[in-house]
Amino acid sequence: MTEVLVLYYSRHGGTRSIARLIARGIEASGAVARLRTVPDIASVGETPSAEIPEDPYVSIEDLKACHGLALGSPVRFGNMAAPLKHFIDSTAKEWLAGTLIGKPAMVFTSGSMLHGGQETTLNTMMLPLLHHGMVIVGLPHSEPALHTTKGGGSPYGPSHITGEGRRQPDAEEKNLAISGGKRLAEIAARLKD
Repeated sequence: MTEVLVLYYSRHGGTRSIARLIARGIEASGAVARLRTVPDIASVGETPSAEIPEDPYVSIEDLKACHGLALGSPVRFGNMAAPLKHFIDSTAKEWLAGTLIGKPAMVFTSGSMLHGGQETTLNTMMLPLLHHGMVIVGLPHSEPALHTTKGGGSPYGPSHITGEGRRQPDAEEKNLAISGGKRLAEIAARLKD
């Protein structure tokens, strides 16, 4: 059975909603989606959130067991959020061991406004995955929603514009996330075999 790890950090739920849609696409393809998150870390002058996450925290075993990876973060000044970066920075042993070499990966994000740094966030999340030797999977222009979206979504990966009112993903954002999950799972199954 093909297993795809959907690893994300979400502070206000926008990235989590896209993670769930990607997982739906993964499972529609016949693969297993393993949803995981990372612990919050405190910013200067703040205390970490004591909120219990909806999904379990990721482990190194999750990385070793997966056949593919979807990595998601909210936009933080055009980059991934510190809690996710903190976890990625802790994977040096897995990098040296080649744990993720040859496995497909996609990235996804959410942010409060259009042109708020979604594409740079997606690009910067790809960099450590390339160092791990992963095969990057994007959204091809054959996806009809890429041509009609007024919110999130780009060839670099699914995204969601939450707006100030914390709006839910629209039809195009949903379609792109689900399609991206299916595509990732199908490629993971082919590469696994």
